[in-house]
Amino acid sequence: MGRIRVRLLCFFMLLLDSLVAYAQSGVTLYGLVDAGLEYSSKVANSKGGNAGHKYALVDSGVGPSSFGMVGREDLGSGVRAEFTLASGISIANGGFKSSNGNLFGQQAWIGIDSPLGMVKGGVQFSPFYLALYDSDPRQFSEFGSGLVVYCNNVFVTGAFNSNAVSYTSPPAAGFQGSVMLALGGQAGDFSAGRQWSASLKYQNGAAEINAAIYDGNAGGTVQTPIPSTVQFEGRTLGGSYTIGSLTIRGAFVNYKVARSNNNNVYGGGIRYQVTPFLDVNTGAWYTSDRDATANHSLMVAAGTDYFLSRRTALYLQVGVVSNHGNMRTGLAVSDLSLLRGVSGTTVGGNVGIRHTF
Repeated sequence: MGRIRVRLLCFFMLLLDSLVAYAQSGVTLYGLVDAGLEYSSKVANSKGGNAGHKYALVDSGVGPSSFGMVGREDLGSGVRAEFTLASGISIANGGFKSSNGNLFGQQAWIGIDSPLGMVKGGVQFSPFYLALYDSDPRQFSEFGSGLVVYCNNVFVTGAFNSNAVSYTSPPAAGFQGSVMLALGGQAGDFSAGRQWSASLKYQNGAAEINAAIYDGNAGGTVQTPIPSTVQFEGRTLGGSYTIGSLTIRGAFVNYKVARSNNNNVYGGGIRYQVTPFLDVNTGAWYTSDRDATANHSLMVAAGTDYFLSRRTALYLQVGVVSNHGNMRTGLAVSDLSLLRGVSGTTVGGNVGIRHTF
């Protein structure tokens, strides 16, 4: 009888351990669906000239329509195994979008998080890209934001980094650092397609300052529809300050692209949470070619979100960009005809709905 009790006790202890482990582990499906109607007074033709105005149904008016999975398992002593798989989609035609035409082309990594920091391996965002996101007043909206300027200079290089390994330190005295190395993978040529990036962030209450660098080579074995190994050097210094419901953000960025432009970008703006249901934001970005100052542009945009619920929101965005010399800043990243702007002044806007799950 005593042995039976011991065996039952052991069984229930094992069952309890398995239930606790299950509670501390799991996989979550998440995503965002975004669609809108967009207008632009000018779009670029194949030769860079003005093809006229354009009306279109666009997905990703504010954020990229996407879905993904995140997983986490508690390994004990504050150590966790984690992974993320994320893919961009086009709700206009059901194809891939915002992920280089690849399944899980946005993110596909696995890592270990511990009190000593986090190590990740796989397709991931660079520290340089994340620092720019943190400093953008319109949170990298796909219409009229720092993301448009970013892609106009280097497409998606630095956003989707293949064959990458990264380390992010735990916060210490307000500081947190991150480094990443992406291996090009070309036999006999280690430097082909090699990309590296680093960032340092300091946060003290309502104030935050971040700095980041990026250096990438052309080549490698990564084959994607949109170039993700443009050879360029990037530098940025930015920050933000929050006062109640108002957040002020700004940044300086330099994009030095091989055999092309050497652009300085000065951007900033505000985001204000008027009510729990209404958010407004605005930003401005001035771009100047250091090698030819006659090439410059100014983009100004504003947007508002009205939340019908915690997960569903209506949005309205308007913007204007003025290009001078050979500068060709666009207004949106929804397609190349809007990413590459034309000479002179272009106005545009969109209205749409997005839902997160």
